[in-house]
Amino acid sequence: MRATRAAALVLLLVAVAAGSWWFFGRHASEPDSVAVYYTKADGTTLVPWNVSLGPARDRRSVAFYAAVQAVAGPPAGIDAVRFPRGTNVLGATVDGSTVAVDLSKDVGAAVEGSFNEAAEFKALVYTLTALPGISSVRVSVAGESVATLPGGHLELDEPLTRQSF
Repeated sequence: MRATRAAALVLLLVAVAAGSWWFFGRHASEPDSVAVYYTKADGTTLVPWNVSLGPARDRRSVAFYAAVQAVAGPPAGIDAVRFPRGTNVLGATVDGSTVAVDLSKDVGAAVEGSFNEAAEFKALVYTLTALPGISSVRVSVAGESVATLPGGHLELDEPLTRQSF
């Protein structure tokens, strides 16, 4: 009887230890938030802010969410360069170390010059390349590859990296 109790106690302790390792080890490696960048009105200064993640933690969902937050920009009242009103993220996929982001046509609606265009995309690229394992961002507009936006200031026919800025 004593041997049975001792064996049960050992099994219980092993189960608790394994459960604790799985729970704490698994959740420690998953971030609860993602760093989203915006570019200050000076066009060069990047500022990160942390945005809480929802329950979906797969790479594609996190990349899509991060892209949506970057395009939406910082909270109202913060002086920042923003994507043109109405710009939405239509999709995001991850292929190796590249995130492909599909933006709505509204991204090209406002021809604000190279200053704003570079600042908008700098924030998007820095946000997505802050994700683990991501080093570049490929941009399409309404499902189509484009060489540049209508203003022609930023080349989009190749993936963008942090070195692009």
